[in-house]
Amino acid sequence: MFNITKKSINWGGQELSIETGRYARQADASVMVTMGDTSILATVVASKSAAPGQSFFPLTVYYQEKTYAIGKIPGGYIKREGRPTEVETLTSRLIDRPIRPLFHPKFKNEVQIICTLLSYDKESDPSALALIAASAATSLAGVPFYGPLAASKVGLIDDKLVLNPTNAEMEKSKLDLIVAGTQEGVLMVESEAHELTEEQMLEAVMFGHKNFKPVLDLIQELKEEAGKPDWDTTSLEDDSEKELKEKISKLVASDIEKAYEHKDKAERRTALEQIEAKVFEQYTPEELTPEFTTQLYSTIKSLKKNYVRHQLIETEKRIDGRKVDQVRQIDIGVAPLPRCHGSALFTRGETQALAVTTLGTADDELMVDALAGEFREDFMLHYNFPPFSVGETGRLGTPGRREVGHGKLAWRALHPLLPSKDDFPYTIRIVSEILESNGSSSMATVCGGSLAMMDAGVPLKDHIAGIAMGLIKEGKNFVVLSDILGDEDDLGDMDFKVAGTKNGITALQMDLKITSIDEKIMKSALEQALKGRLHIIGEMEKALPKSRDQLSEHAPQMETMKIAVDKIRDVIGSGGKVIREICEKSGARINIEDDGKVTIASVGNEGLKIARKMIDEIVEDPEVGKVYTGKVAKLADFGAFVDFMGTSGLLHISEISNERVEKVSDHFSVGDVIDVKVVGIDNRGKIRLSRKEITTQD
Repeated sequence: MFNITKKSINWGGQELSIETGRYARQADASVMVTMGDTSILATVVASKSAAPGQSFFPLTVYYQEKTYAIGKIPGGYIKREGRPTEVETLTSRLIDRPIRPLFHPKFKNEVQIICTLLSYDKESDPSALALIAASAATSLAGVPFYGPLAASKVGLIDDKLVLNPTNAEMEKSKLDLIVAGTQEGVLMVESEAHELTEEQMLEAVMFGHKNFKPVLDLIQELKEEAGKPDWDTTSLEDDSEKELKEKISKLVASDIEKAYEHKDKAERRTALEQIEAKVFEQYTPEELTPEFTTQLYSTIKSLKKNYVRHQLIETEKRIDGRKVDQVRQIDIGVAPLPRCHGSALFTRGETQALAVTTLGTADDELMVDALAGEFREDFMLHYNFPPFSVGETGRLGTPGRREVGHGKLAWRALHPLLPSKDDFPYTIRIVSEILESNGSSSMATVCGGSLAMMDAGVPLKDHIAGIAMGLIKEGKNFVVLSDILGDEDDLGDMDFKVAGTKNGITALQMDLKITSIDEKIMKSALEQALKGRLHIIGEMEKALPKSRDQLSEHAPQMETMKIAVDKIRDVIGSGGKVIREICEKSGARINIEDDGKVTIASVGNEGLKIARKMIDEIVEDPEVGKVYTGKVAKLADFGAFVDFMGTSGLLHISEISNERVEKVSDHFSVGDVIDVKVVGIDNRGKIRLSRKEITTQD
């Protein structure tokens, strides 16, 4: 019934197996990748023909996690998996980015790759395994794919590089890196690091590349034994395109050259649109079929690409006239929004990010229900990219994959330098509003986010800046570009983003449009990025030398105190009655942890003082001779019971006044707030109170 082929190797001390022929046999290809007790099913389905007039490659990649993979039923009312989580979205992007450039450049058939986590041992991050599974399935499908591709995860523990570290090991790691590529070189990098040097990062990337090569061999063996026949790609090689390109080039070559003399993005775009209109005027409506229209657009783009790339390789002349290692002009405005806790407007050329920091308490932490377990996140970064930022109209809605991915990259860049919870017990949320975009708004978010946190008084030890590097590669010749424009990103071969401080790298992300780059190019890009990053940090230091010493008056003031664990119940009270009363009277927000750590937050110091005093009165042990404020809880013939300091004492009828008291109710009612003096505590802990001693002292 099944024609099963299975290949296995020992990879980093664990068995990695790839199996095909048993699962999802109606897909064009499917594989089950297993390591430990983690299993991922990857399927690939490709349309047999492209849609008429298809102008782009419609590849969609989905990574999905099933809660049954860990023996868990989903929460909520519906009890089934819902919209993609952030982890699923980021992993889908992680797979898409390196696999997309390995398809034939003229292949326009729809392809769908679905990776499903079916079993999870909670030991390791499944992202690299999912990428391996997607690569293996695509290699077997026979589609025009120049793979295989593989990936590995790398950690740095006790100054030693570790392949595929476990989740427990990652807690001690200074590096969280995933690298993907082919036998020839690296194709994709995603990382977070604790201020590592360029040399350390390069070593880690090449370590990952070296160690996934056996996986590439494994996939190739599987393909040779069980892969489907390669698709016929002769139809993708069309000589008529060459003739059309020559014709269009004669018509608009000089116009393209003039268009790129415009330094302003809007002017350049207008000139390029006029070139497109000029080309289309040469043809009748009958000639402009969907297929031919697509071909014309593709030809014009190819001519633009050839011109820009030739200029860079031959003359190192960039679109906006800069040198290849020059960063655009930077303008920084600190605290442009007076009522926000912290804000910064970071403008670099035609890219502008308005970053806003808001400080909150533990109640504002994000609850994350992940397969690896539930946890609370006290640092959030949200990135918004409205259509007006690029001069377009468009739909406003929930964040897409791009927004989630760019926000997470900036999060990774800033996260390593955050102060510890003991030093700064606030929840931090950064929102980056991209107001203009022409190249690397995610790196502008890093710069703006760092400044906004410093403006809010978050004690960062240093500025964090980011820069996007580009690449033009023709044969053995290449040029690395600093601080790339949108056009340079679109027409170039690499998007290489580096963020960090003066001391080292905190985040690194690389995507290619070519099949790979070698160590020499990556080293050159890292060295050039360092120069650019130091320049940007210098401009940031001019605007705001260091974090502000005080928080904004609009931010919650916060202090912590420690109480005995056995007093937690007293502060909370039955059903939360006591702590609610404290919050209502003080206006403060209070969080109590299991170890007795109490965090009090309030806008203004008055609320802090009131809440602190009320908690102190509850947790302090009563002392004989001291006067306390309490509330009458119960009346009896022989006296009144008074609650104070989280406990209760008896005010005997003889201790109410120096004069004879006939009835206790003549002096007090239940609920009255009165001052009492502790006059005795017996060996059973019962407390005797007095009012007349206070009166006598007065």
